[in-house]
Amino acid sequence: MATQKRDYYDLLELSKDASDEDIKRAFRKKAMLYHPDRNKEANAADQFKEVNEAYQVLSDANQRAKYDQFGHSGLDGRSAGGGFEGFDNFGGFGDIFDAFFGGGERSGRARSQQGSDVHLRLNISLFEAAFGVSKEVPISRAELCVQCNGSKAEPGSSSHTCSNCRGAGEVRRVQNSLFGQFAQVVTCAVCHGDGATISEKCKSCRGQGRQAADRTLEVKIPKGIETGHRLRLSNEGHAGSAKGLAGDVYIEVAVEQDKVFTRDGDNLIYYLPLNIAEATLGVKVDIPTLEGNPKPVDIPAGTQPNSKFRIKNAGVSRLQRNGRGDLIVVAVLEVPDNLTKQQQQIMEELLESLRSEEKQTGDVEDAASNWFGKVRDTFNGQQEN
Repeated sequence: MATQKRDYYDLLELSKDASDEDIKRAFRKKAMLYHPDRNKEANAADQFKEVNEAYQVLSDANQRAKYDQFGHSGLDGRSAGGGFEGFDNFGGFGDIFDAFFGGGERSGRARSQQGSDVHLRLNISLFEAAFGVSKEVPISRAELCVQCNGSKAEPGSSSHTCSNCRGAGEVRRVQNSLFGQFAQVVTCAVCHGDGATISEKCKSCRGQGRQAADRTLEVKIPKGIETGHRLRLSNEGHAGSAKGLAGDVYIEVAVEQDKVFTRDGDNLIYYLPLNIAEATLGVKVDIPTLEGNPKPVDIPAGTQPNSKFRIKNAGVSRLQRNGRGDLIVVAVLEVPDNLTKQQQQIMEELLESLRSEEKQTGDVEDAASNWFGKVRDTFNGQQEN
């Protein structure tokens, strides 16, 4: 039976209006308390993982906003196959601890570093954004050399612990100044941070330990995504040094403008052109949808410009929620600029009828009915031709 996750704010003993500095300070305190190198209790490692997870979410503005709105359920996609904006930033307990507290000497091996992140931009259609899609994205990245597996040494050659840094990959340098002595830790100039010297460099990568490679990544686009949202693929970026974790891939999504619909959040807007006769007499119109199945809409007689008609659940899928937005049909009146003589005569009769309407008493309805009949016959005949 799965255990229910504790509230992130409770884990760090924070209020929901805590500042970024408050969050960082609370994590430092909890990390000092539960870090397995300091706390030897059986459950210390699990507690450290919990506070680290809480910090990763609350220290990220986007993740924190989702958590504040939806709780843990709003973050379910973050760890599924390098899914939507995950938070697996650190390599392990030591890396996390050192990032905040400086760490100590690492004898016998070089200090590993996480690889650089890769930033990409992906254009998708409105249909793909509305319903989600899997896309193949090409990427160029640095990977560990296949020949030497990142060791930088030619297979079969010998390597020795660097005598300058004694395998730490770093040296401590002390400088004197007017204000006293200053100590600085710098990368070893002899082994360049590797912690070892090799007798023969790898010929395949020329001693770099990494090589450029072109790959294709499959990216799952969640339904309802909008322009500006970022997807994160954990550890799919450039390979790290000294066996460090690979960086991440960040993909910024851009939804292309659609020729038919205009997006407004979860809703879609369709501008329906109507001529004077259709707006005056009313008409039944098939409205296009994203799926390609037209929806019939009755436009009533006397429809005014910018009148709106709503088709429920025909819009964009809601991001990380159930349901869809609506399709809103906006009436746009098109005034003809090139009338035939017959059409012009009918318009003149309408103008005269409207001007004299207030003066008429008993024959207004009959005159209007005759005029409507002429308009219907004229425009219907024009459409058939």
